[in-house]
Amino acid sequence: MQVAIVTGASSGIGQSAAIQIAKRGTGVILTYHGNESGALDTVATIEKDGGTAVALPLALGRSETFPAFRESVAGALRDTWRRDTFDFLVNNAGFGHMAMFEDTTEETFDTLMRVLLKGPYFLTQTLLPLLADGGAIVNTTSNAALLSGLEPGYSAYGTMKGGLVVLTRYLAKEFSARGIRVNSVSPGSTRTRIADNAFERHPEVIPALAARTALGRLGEPDDIGMVIATLLTEECRWITAQDIEVSGGYNL
Repeated sequence: MQVAIVTGASSGIGQSAAIQIAKRGTGVILTYHGNESGALDTVATIEKDGGTAVALPLALGRSETFPAFRESVAGALRDTWRRDTFDFLVNNAGFGHMAMFEDTTEETFDTLMRVLLKGPYFLTQTLLPLLADGGAIVNTTSNAALLSGLEPGYSAYGTMKGGLVVLTRYLAKEFSARGIRVNSVSPGSTRTRIADNAFERHPEVIPALAARTALGRLGEPDDIGMVIATLLTEECRWITAQDIEVSGGYNL
């Protein structure tokens, strides 16, 4: 059985991606940070559908913990799937933050950098020895890094996500010798727990976002999760170094 690692899969896009990947017959190692119950819900959903999943804690903003996490991954691969490698990595974990440029502090900037850019960079580096040749990586970026999603208040967040788009291309170039494909997806406004459940706390913003979206609604986690899962499949074997906007035509 092929195995995927999906970071930040206790809710939202990551949870959807983990479930959709499992539905395609792939085992899943999913990570969580501060929401263990959500991660266990993801595992339970996968197992209810006949799949196999393991939940592991991961602090993406603390790169010094990555070697220990790799050992946990190696143990899960050995104990659950009798393997010493995995096939797919989905760098999805992260958080959203809004602050106007003049109000953005160095502390905020550094926190965003550690989690959204440095974290995926060095986690991928740490896990690379366990990633099988011919595998695939998908990075979850954001249309905040694209012209279509350019909005005031996201200069730091969008900068980190833009860096992840560029990193995607470099990884695709460097890993191609091993047959490893690397792509990214850039979601638009999606109904998740991002920014402390912003959409649940401020539902009044949803109609305006839907009105600016060509397909006329807010995105749902499965809209993104299914694309991530599909990018890992054999059907997408000739796609690499691409960033795919998944926004329903936001600002089209």
